[in-house]
Amino acid sequence: MIDVYSDEHQTALKYLKNTEANLSNVLIMARDFNIRNKEWDLAYFFHSTHSDSLLEITNSFDLKLSCPIQQILTRYSDNSNNTNSVINLLFLHPNSIEIDNHYILSKLHYFSDHTPLTIDIYIMEEFIQEILAFQTY
Repeated sequence: MIDVYSDEHQTALKYLKNTEANLSNVLIMARDFNIRNKEWDLAYFFHSTHSDSLLEITNSFDLKLSCPIQQILTRYSDNSNNTNSVINLLFLHPNSIEIDNHYILSKLHYFSDHTPLTIDIYIMEEFIQEILAFQTY
């Protein structure tokens, strides 16, 4: 599980690009990528080269951009010179039942300019039993 915050210099993307060969079994990658792109922000009409890098990295992890249940903004700027945007994203394995099934909690951005993303991830009972059995040793 990778929790990302990428600054305006795309430091997180550079780090992920340099370490992607050392990471395996990534199931979910989410949060603030600080990349606007017309692919996920309907109010933005441009394509970003940073999004190409992001999608290349997520493809190397075998992850796909998940579309939320409702298409709404994920960042609400407190500066009137900046536009609101979609920069909080969620990437999942394309075969997961949770893909395209997450929520943007727009009413919970009161203490932040970013909205939380939420998703229910189901764990099979057999897997839980294996974990519990392992912990008893």
